[in-house]
Amino acid sequence: MSYIDGFVIPVPKDSKEEFIRHAETADKMIMEFGALSILECWADDVPEGKLTDFYRAVETKEGETVVFAWIEWPSKEVRDAGMARMIEDPRMDPENNPMPFDGKRMIYGGFVPVVQLSK
Repeated sequence: MSYIDGFVIPVPKDSKEEFIRHAETADKMIMEFGALSILECWADDVPEGKLTDFYRAVETKEGETVVFAWIEWPSKEVRDAGMARMIEDPRMDPENNPMPFDGKRMIYGGFVPVVQLSK
């Protein structure tokens, strides 16, 4: 079964196009390094919760929204090797492809699928 990296990212609402350009650059590399698929999603119908929610999870500030994203890899081994290559790749240097969001507030993690349905 595949391996999934999941992300929740706080992004300034007025940086949507800049975020898309950044994601397209990074995502092409991630695919080059072995990912099977990537999905980057801009918040559309994301309610504020009473206790917690996506906004609080990444401490969004005035004028920010959230992006929910994931990367599907064929295995954890391919993911580990791909992420190591990405870190070393000069195309990911912030000078070449600056992050249009506060990466310190991004949450992410690797997940092992336990249920998977598809058509």
